[in-house]
Amino acid sequence: MTTNISSALGKAFGTLSASRILTAAAILVICLIIIRLLMKLIRRLVSQSKLDERVQRYVISGIRLVLYIVAGIITAECLEIDMTSLVALLSVGSLGITLAAEDILGNVAGGLVILSSHPFSIGDFIEADATSGTVEEINLNHTKLITPEGVLVMLPNKELASSKVSNYTLLGRRRVTRKVTASYDAPTETVKTAIREVVDSIPAVRQDLKPVIWINAYGASSIDYVVRAWTTTKDYWDVYYALMEGVRES
Repeated sequence: MTTNISSALGKAFGTLSASRILTAAAILVICLIIIRLLMKLIRRLVSQSKLDERVQRYVISGIRLVLYIVAGIITAECLEIDMTSLVALLSVGSLGITLAAEDILGNVAGGLVILSSHPFSIGDFIEADATSGTVEEINLNHTKLITPEGVLVMLPNKELASSKVSNYTLLGRRRVTRKVTASYDAPTETVKTAIREVVDSIPAVRQDLKPVIWINAYGASSIDYVVRAWTTTKDYWDVYYALMEGVRES
């Protein structure tokens, strides 16, 4: 492998004259000046976009790298360096790295999709791949969730970007649905009134989004009622269990 690299470098550089080196140096300086001017323009355009700040940094870094590579190729052409062997060698190496890092690159692509499309933000309560929790961190490789049980879960961005994601925080509200069973002997309005009193007694229930109570099903020996009330995401479980306990006591 070392012999192949040395052979490629020797074939590429050959013999260099002083005038050729000076010309290449001048062209390299011009390329660097052009890159600097282009990067100022690109930064201005990217900053005006709606992309996440981290995505903006990655885009700028990627464009800068491409421009430097182009400048290097132009300079090498001025030196009349045969780049064929080096390009072939680099292509083989790049292919090997790409195959080895396929999952990592997939996660990076997924991270860029998440950061640019904003399906959720840090602090949001989401559910994806049967896992629910509060978003703790979003990076290019993984998204970290803290589950209600206090467990840290790291979801690969590649899978997260292609899966169904439910965001319970984005709309600022979440509906609590509970079923209540009552005897046939209990009048319907009496049951509904008792449930409504429990709902109204819970401060976290949003009254601007009117709670509803309906008969849901007729069983063999009882009637099933359903109550639906709205609250905030952070108060969801408090309201959920307050309804259970309140209905039991009523």
